Amino acid sequence: QVQLVESGGGSVQAGGSLRLSCAASGSISNINAMGWYCQAPGKQRELVARISQYGSTNYADSVKGRFTISRGNAKNTVYLQMNSLKPEDTAVYYCYAATILRPYWGQGTQVTVSS
Repeated sequence: QVQLVESGGGSVQAGGSLRLSCAASGSISNINAMGWYCQAPGKQRELVARISQYGSTNYADSVKGRFTISRGNAKNTVYLQMNSLKPEDTAVYYCYAATILRPYWGQGTQVTVSS
């Protein structure tokens, strides 16, 4: 089992920045990737950014150049630095951890960007 605890959401004006954090606990040695998904009202959950156990990253086209995913030194924490936020970034952001058997999800944190 893996438990994920997120923090850092909130409200910001367009052009502002937020930093999301996610800390994993439990069977963290089984994690092979961590990342963030977002889900806006009426839309499907979609990938925002992902970082593998080897440090390789990938991003949704809509956030490239604005968002940066990184890991803490202990590698059980992942961060999402979100800059130049846009109203269309408004969503619930979910941390996830991928293991061989199944993915795990955090409880979600709301990000609201006003114009």
